[in-house]
Order: sequence, then C-alpha cells, then structure tokens
Amino acid sequence: MANNYNMEVINWDLATLSDAIMDKVISPVEVTRQLLERIELVDKKLNSYITLLHDEALEAARQAEKEIIKGNIRGPLHGIPIGLKDLIYTKGVRTTMGSEIFQNYIPDYDAAVVEKLIEAGAVIVGKLNTHQFAYGPTGDRSFFGPVRNPHDPTRITGGSSSGSGAAVAASLCYAALGTDTGGSIRIPSSCCGIVGMKPTFGRVSKYGVFPLGWTLDHVGPMTRTIRDNAIMLSVLSGHDERDPYSSSKDSEDFSRYLQHGIKGSIIGIPKSFYFDNLDEEVNTKVRQALETFRRLGARIRIVDIPNIEQVSWAHQITMKSEAYSIHEERLHTFPDQWDEEVKERLLSGKAIKASEYVNAQQIRYSSIQEFNKIFKEVEVIITPTIPILPTRISQREVNINGDLEPVRSTINRLTGPTNLIGIPSLSVPCGFSDSGLPIGLQLFGKPYDEANLYRFGYAFEREVQLTPVQPDLIGKI
Repeated sequence: MANNYNMEVINWDLATLSDAIMDKVISPVEVTRQLLERIELVDKKLNSYITLLHDEALEAARQAEKEIIKGNIRGPLHGIPIGLKDLIYTKGVRTTMGSEIFQNYIPDYDAAVVEKLIEAGAVIVGKLNTHQFAYGPTGDRSFFGPVRNPHDPTRITGGSSSGSGAAVAASLCYAALGTDTGGSIRIPSSCCGIVGMKPTFGRVSKYGVFPLGWTLDHVGPMTRTIRDNAIMLSVLSGHDERDPYSSSKDSEDFSRYLQHGIKGSIIGIPKSFYFDNLDEEVNTKVRQALETFRRLGARIRIVDIPNIEQVSWAHQITMKSEAYSIHEERLHTFPDQWDEEVKERLLSGKAIKASEYVNAQQIRYSSIQEFNKIFKEVEVIITPTIPILPTRISQREVNINGDLEPVRSTINRLTGPTNLIGIPSLSVPCGFSDSGLPIGLQLFGKPYDEANLYRFGYAFEREVQLTPVQPDLIGKI
C-alpha cells in the first residue's frame, strides 16, 4: 500500500490542526482520509485499534466541513480525529472491553464523554485496544492481542489504556480518551512519551464507561502536548447527574494559566517512597527535570507524606474488592472466557475481608487530610510516573538495581495513591533512555487544580522541547 498521506500534517498537534481547519487551510475530510490511510498501514504492527470507523469518521468529517464553511464553528475540536478507549460506550458501535465476553457487544447509547465530543464536532475514528477489562498496567493482555510500543515494538505500551497511548504517540489520532483506576492513563502516557491527565475524581463523567472500581475510576485525555490536553479537558469536564460520583463543578478553560510561568512557585518532592528503588535512567531524567523547574524559577521543598505505604496498600485493597464485586457474577457465568492473568487478579479480590476494605477507606479519608495539609505548603508534588522503563511484552519480572520485582506491582506503585485520594495527576514526557524509550514525570496537586498542573507542565514542556512529534514509524516497525 502506497504512503499517500502528508506526514507533516499527520504529526501536527491538535491545536495546530484546529487552527488550520478554522482558517480553512486544510479540510477535515482530507485530514481524516489521510489519517485512516495511515492507521490501515501502520496499525497492522502496533495493534492499537480494535474497531476502525472508516465510513462513520469520513461522514462526520464531511458534516464538520459543511458546518465550518458556513461559519458554524463549534470550538477547537471541530473536525479533529479522536480515538476512544474501548471501554467507553458508543451507540451502534461495538464496545469490547478488550474481552472475549463482549467481543460483539453493541451499546444502544453513547457515554457522556462521547456525547460531549460529538457536540464539540470531533470526528471519532475508532475504538482503541485495552488490557482486558482495564485490569492490568502492562497493556499486553487483550482478547485482541497486545498493543506494541511505537518506540520499540518489542516493548509494552503500559496499560490499561494501551491503544490510546500507542495511537497518540504514533500519530494515529490527534488525541484519545483513556481511563485510570490505578494509573491506566498515566502509565501508557509515560511508556509512549505523551501527555496524560487523570483529573480530579468526579471532574469528568463516567456515565457509559464500563467500570473497574467505582470509587477509583477516572476518565481523561491523552495527547501530544499540554495545550492539547487542556483543550480536551475543557470539553470533557462538567457535572453529570447520571453519574452518582460526578462533582458539582462546572467546566472551565483549563488552558488559562499556560502563559503565566512558574517563577516563585514551590514544588514538593517526597522524601520517601516515590524515589525509592528506581531504574537509574528514570532517576537521572527526573532529577534533571527538577533542575529544569528550579532553573525556571521554582523552589524545591522536601515534603513528608505520612503513611504513604499504607495509602498504597489501601488503594490495592479497594481496587481488588471493587473489581471483584463488579465481575463476580460474570466470573461464574463465563468461567472460561478470560485471560488467565486477569482472572487470577479478579479472584484475588474474593479473599479480602470486609474489615480490610473498611480500614482501607479510613486510610483514604485520613490521607486526604494529610495531602490537604501538604498542599498548603507547596503548589504541586513531582515524582516519576513509573519506576522503570517499558518492559518487554509478556515480561513479568524486572531487575531494578539487582533486585527482581514483579512487573505489574512495580509499574503502578507510584500512580495508585492519587486514585485513592482522587486528586489530579498529570504525566509529562521528561526524556528518553539511552535505548530510546520514553520516561515520564508525574505532577499532582490539590483537588480541582488541573489548570495549575497544566501551567507547570507547559513551562517544562516549552523549556525542554520534548513535544512527542513522531517521525514516520513505518520503517522502524
């Protein structure tokens, strides 16, 4: 198949494409057609899409073009091709959860986030692969096969939003939606070298999104740049009475602080847990990033997060308990239609005692108070996103400084705590290993402070110029 698409346009970030479409420099139809051609050629190797909406995407692009020509511009997402993690319901389009059980399931309604994207004029190009039922940080256990990292196809993308991470990094969509219960937006963002936001719990409606943990699940954007991410969250956020966990906060312009700089700001660095037992290259790049923030005028302060190991334990107990509860009947009804690793993880929740779950919730609420105290002293806390580099597909042990550790628990060790306490967390690319694998930096702040996190992320991104615009990867894969 010939390469007939314009790689320069394919590699544009969302904001650049949006400006070109609004100025009528480029057609949404032409962009969508070129993107679909690239997906059909490149994704045979990456496996990021489960369902490609070729005809539907082109029709949506035609409709967007007609509206824009008439001056009926809906906003910055009008005519922009976007992908959806295949946990997010789409009316009339199969939604598989990466599972055999739901391989032919077709919802009869759209998720709230899909409604918002359609209202904004976005072009939905397809449903993206996911670790089965979103229960895995590696992204390599799907009924439809593992997703491969665009930077090294022998490596994992991270999970569970595996397809979303790969597709954005490989220029197979201009943004994607992921979900995050223990790191599933931030982990693949780190592994694939893109930007991923887990918003404040309740900030984005989960109506129409298949659950993994009712009190831990978040929906959020995955993009190539900080500005793109802020644009996406501005469209996605807002109260939804159909989601019992939805906050009462209205949407806002999350890009409003991007140009403000960070001079005089105070950044917190945890003195324990988050910097323990890291891969040397991860540690080096994150430390270099901290020096960049210092050079930009921020002050660094060491902070003590009390009982952080207990917070991590409470997150695991809560996730295992809620995941088992969600799937208990399904485990009996479909005993053989599971990935064995996912099934084993689900069944581990059966043994958790009620007292353990209650104790975990007590830890949750006490830790919320502790973090609130810390955020009176600092504006953001910065840590690595994950402690290691992306491992090989199906690898389940990793050597960190001479110690063998389980890959699964290691990958989400640093992301899970903020799911438990519900505060916003942003993963930003901060460099590459000597072998060319991406490394991510995690920023988290007080509830509903996403715009401030974007301010810090934008200042760093602009300074180091690591915007992940990818070359044409066809020759590499």
